[in-house]
Amino acid sequence: MKSPEKTPDAGGRVRIVRWLSSLYPDVSPSRLKRAVLSGQVTVNGAVTTNAGALVSEGDEVVWEEGRPTIRRAGNRLVVFYEDDDAIIVFKPAGMLTQPTYEKERDTLLSRVSNYLASRGEKRPYVAVVHRLDKDTSGLLAFAKSRRGLHSLQTQLKTRALERSYLAVVEGNLAANSGRYEEALVEDRGDGRRGVARPGQEGLPALTAWKVVERFGVATLVEVELETGRTHQIRIHFAEAGHPVVGDPVYRDRRLPPFPVRFPRQALHAALLGFDSVEGGHIVRRAEPPRDFEALVTELRDRRAKTPDRKKEKPAAKGSTESRRAK
Repeated sequence: MKSPEKTPDAGGRVRIVRWLSSLYPDVSPSRLKRAVLSGQVTVNGAVTTNAGALVSEGDEVVWEEGRPTIRRAGNRLVVFYEDDDAIIVFKPAGMLTQPTYEKERDTLLSRVSNYLASRGEKRPYVAVVHRLDKDTSGLLAFAKSRRGLHSLQTQLKTRALERSYLAVVEGNLAANSGRYEEALVEDRGDGRRGVARPGQEGLPALTAWKVVERFGVATLVEVELETGRTHQIRIHFAEAGHPVVGDPVYRDRRLPPFPVRFPRQALHAALLGFDSVEGGHIVRRAEPPRDFEALVTELRDRRAKTPDRKKEKPAAKGSTESRRAK
């Protein structure tokens, strides 16, 4: 099949609806756009709901008309997947996963509970499996049954739970990919979590990353967690000298202000995958929210407007960086 005409400013990539139009010429673009927005289209096996997403020649783009659509419980909850034992939902930035000692009422946990109760389940079973920081957006799974909780907790413990993040970090990373392996401690000496120093015994933490796009003053990276320590991504990148843009906690206060303002850490849980209790592997992908996309756009514009700035030389193709636990 002939590939769609490529846009000259997208590195050979085209918008997903345009690509689908070439695969399904008898279907209207508006219908194909609805298919994307409702979660019926996968890219390389993962669901995407961004009608503006860009795909390239090597991507496998499939429209599954029979796939259950993503449901929105009003404007309060977006459900990406649900069965009798688990549910995957989207957490907006600024929302807590669950209440703290202050007993906040509007949390993602309460929204999931209310969503299930609204369908007639008087006392729905909902259990937290993993968490995201308040200012991190993206996908979270909750258990809906005890067997679902056991299954998801086991996959989390054995590192079988797939979790992939997008992050914008400060500076131009020296390599195209890498792996941080420093152990983490709850108190690095100033009351904050951090990397274990010589003589300290920390918890193992493994963070793998690869560069998605370079902006000179910052880098967009895809991050995969092999362990799930609190603030793991933020700590590892800050320790490497590349704090997550907008991170007020782990960024070295002696550094000059970052040239592009962003009011939260630029971190997004983009992909979540696990084995369901009934069998089958579930994978869901969520595109970053508008503020994250706006940050990336602003960084691109800044790069385009300053072509003569001094830049660090990018690493040779295929080069990697690894930091091991001390």
